[in-house]
Amino acid sequence: MPMSTRATRADGRAPDQLRPVSITRGWSGTGEGSVLIEFGATRVLCVASFTTGVPRWKRDSGEGWVTAEYAMLPRATDQRSPRESVKGKVGGRTQEISRLIGRSLRGVVDTRALGENTITLDCDVLRADGGTRTASVTGAYIALADAVAWAKRNGAVSPGAKVLTDSVSAISVGIVDGEPVLDLPYAEDVRAHTDMNVVQSGDGRFIEVQGTAEHAPFSRAELGALLDLAALGNTRLAGAQRAALSGAPGERVEVAP
Repeated sequence: MPMSTRATRADGRAPDQLRPVSITRGWSGTGEGSVLIEFGATRVLCVASFTTGVPRWKRDSGEGWVTAEYAMLPRATDQRSPRESVKGKVGGRTQEISRLIGRSLRGVVDTRALGENTITLDCDVLRADGGTRTASVTGAYIALADAVAWAKRNGAVSPGAKVLTDSVSAISVGIVDGEPVLDLPYAEDVRAHTDMNVVQSGDGRFIEVQGTAEHAPFSRAELGALLDLAALGNTRLAGAQRAALSGAPGERVEVAP
């Protein structure tokens, strides 16, 4: 399917444009790595915590562990949602996204090089306007990279260990009004005929593809167009990650659509 570049979207973007992306490392002032990442109006705080030791089932394996926890603040959306900690039960969506983030990060981690240490990524959505899971994956990688660098500086991991084998980012794509588009805000996400989240390593390999026909089945050609859009978006995000990690903590890196 040929890809149109006419600006038909409500926010004026072309189908192949990202929302404005900004990344601020060290935003929380706590953790061994942290970043505030913004995809348009979606804002997620990702904080990495490095601890010695691994879960019981990983002990004496010589391998480390990377895991993630995802949550949304009660007023991350227009209507307040009760805190899951108060309800006493973590919802299925929260668990699913937490596992997605963890799997995505482990896809670029050499756990043996990490040693028997654990890095936990807490991804808290401050404001949600679509793409919270993709922003979480993209931001969590930066916090993870800073945590690995901290561990090397402090002797917890060998300075020469290649813990990270590549970068990882994620972006949403979908078919809206019959057209494949990149990086869906909530207004597009809720009416998309097809909704897909694509996780890729920095060299373009796929780590996870989550795609669903919400209102109508999609064709093989449409699937190809969506994956091409996702690859384009993830290439741009990988560049933004490199720029953020090469800059000074606290510096805000902005990526034009």
